[in-house]
Amino acid sequence: MYKTTGFISFLLRRITGVALVIYLFLHIWVIGSVNAGPEAFDARLNTVQTPIFKLLEIALLAAVVYHALDGIRLLIVHYFDVTEYRKSMFYAVMAVAAILTVAGGIPILLFMLEGLKG
Repeated sequence: MYKTTGFISFLLRRITGVALVIYLFLHIWVIGSVNAGPEAFDARLNTVQTPIFKLLEIALLAAVVYHALDGIRLLIVHYFDVTEYRKSMFYAVMAVAAILTVAGGIPILLFMLEGLKG
């Protein structure tokens, strides 16, 4: 049971959902610091501009892309009753999510590396 594509999809959807909620709270924490003054906002913004956070942005991109595509896959399976294609659709979602994550992650990495040089 724990090796089926359905379970893997379920588990990844839960993990990415929790990651997105954590990001939302972190985002609110950073943006909310504007009320404490420019120094506090700049300090928090500098914290999230470090290389580790740039790598976490790529992970966030992967989470958003997978969560969105898997949600669309679930809607298609449910409303169009194409349950026989669930496994192949799961692999298609994984492939497209990987391609989009790489395509979006490369500029983030380049920006990070450029910031480390200068």
